[in-house]
Amino acid sequence: MNVLVTGGAGFIGSHIADACVEAGHQVVFVDNLATGKTTNVNPRATFHKLDIRDPSLAELFAAEQFDVVLHQAALCDVRASMADPITYAEVNVQGGINLLECSRLHGVKKIVFASTGGCVYGNPRYLPADEDHPILPLDPYGASKASFELYLHGYHENYGLRYTILRYANIYGPRQDPFGEAGVISIFIGKMLRGEQAVINGDGEQTRDFVFVHDVVRANMLAMEQGDGEVYNLGGGKGTTVNTIFHELKALTGYAGEEVHGPPRLGEVQHNYLSAEKIGQALGWKAATSLTEGLRQTVEFFRPLI
Repeated sequence: MNVLVTGGAGFIGSHIADACVEAGHQVVFVDNLATGKTTNVNPRATFHKLDIRDPSLAELFAAEQFDVVLHQAALCDVRASMADPITYAEVNVQGGINLLECSRLHGVKKIVFASTGGCVYGNPRYLPADEDHPILPLDPYGASKASFELYLHGYHENYGLRYTILRYANIYGPRQDPFGEAGVISIFIGKMLRGEQAVINGDGEQTRDFVFVHDVVRANMLAMEQGDGEVYNLGGGKGTTVNTIFHELKALTGYAGEEVHGPPRLGEVQHNYLSAEKIGQALGWKAATSLTEGLRQTVEFFRPLI
């Protein structure tokens, strides 16, 4: 198939682009390199430095005649979205609509969309949260992802554009940025390997659902040809505390620092983890990489880089 990966120089998108290349697909990806890195670029794929909001995206669609779009490009920092909700709407909603219009006009058969299970449900009313949980985002990032999910449904109903929505838990692994506002795992690894103080926000007993990036790639590959019109959570079904993550990484990195706690982050959800029973029953997917093994692989990826 002829595949477009948006955000293909980013953390998750670059792994997906690699898997598509290995599967024998013809792969093109776009990335504006705001957070993506040229070091992630697969030389066997075709790279275009392009923002998904750019009107010239239509020219690329016309020239390439893509079969499938794997839509990973997004702004995805909760706190930044609170500070700048307009830009988050412009990128995550308007940029997504630009992709939908290009897809509609140029014969794309399907879009696989990376949504968020960590934010669209808000403060979960029950755990693990499944796909029937009410959509009650607390921040503009989650609201932008939930909004685009509705656009996908509308384009399917009106134009026949197929889609699958994947609601990600907390994804971690090689290539995740350990220097900026990234996930807690990559931040801790960066701090620990540099010998800097890693700080746990609040009491550290908040729980998250951590899923290794290679498991997420498998789900995207399955969704390219299955799961039309469906929404699937990608999670492990249980929560892990931030304190547990700290101590696992302390052992793996040889970090000598003590456990230090800072103030809790305003508005942070205390507990969130996802049921992935639906995608398990429908597509046979489950999070197969243990947390210990995933953390080990992530630390070993970053060790020579820091």
